Amino acid sequence: MKKTIFVAFMALSGLYAMGQGDSSFGIKGGLNYSANGDYFESASDVAENPDRNIGYHIGVFGKIGASKVYVRPELVFTKTKSDYENSEFDMSKLDVPVLLGLNIVGPLHVFAGPAFQYILDTKFDGIKIDDVEKDFTVGMNIGAGVNFGKLGVDLRYERGFSNNEATFINADITAVEPSRIDTRPDQLILSLSLAL
Repeated sequence: MKKTIFVAFMALSGLYAMGQGDSSFGIKGGLNYSANGDYFESASDVAENPDRNIGYHIGVFGKIGASKVYVRPELVFTKTKSDYENSEFDMSKLDVPVLLGLNIVGPLHVFAGPAFQYILDTKFDGIKIDDVEKDFTVGMNIGAGVNFGKLGVDLRYERGFSNNEATFINADITAVEPSRIDTRPDQLILSLSLAL
């Protein structure tokens, strides 16, 4: 935990330093939708239960380069909720996307880049899960957004480069095999950002 706090402090310090020059610095937050399996099947389930698989995120970002091409590192605390066979899997994590962006026309821009994830805590229907395959994983973000002055809105897709599973033993005594949950599900992420 001390290492996590140290890494977060260093990242925040770097973002603050970037904000002091020609580049920008700001805050962001929004909603995450985690999909287990097929997005279209998950979308039909959302119509029945609108809060299913919805999480949130809040964090800070920096932006280096304001012309055509820019780099945007972020430090984000994310809370996700996923539904597995009518049971909830909750996860808290730190995400550090490092995005390369391109301003297309007017306020429209597109971006992509790696997303580093460090798992802070996992719970499956109130049971804390200690057996996560890897606390640290790498994925990717790809998306598009619009900026209106200091205010920005973006929508991105996130996926892991590999599966990362948490293992637990079912309370059902008929189940001999341990159950597995993917701790890196695909996500749609809607964010609102404000440059300071």
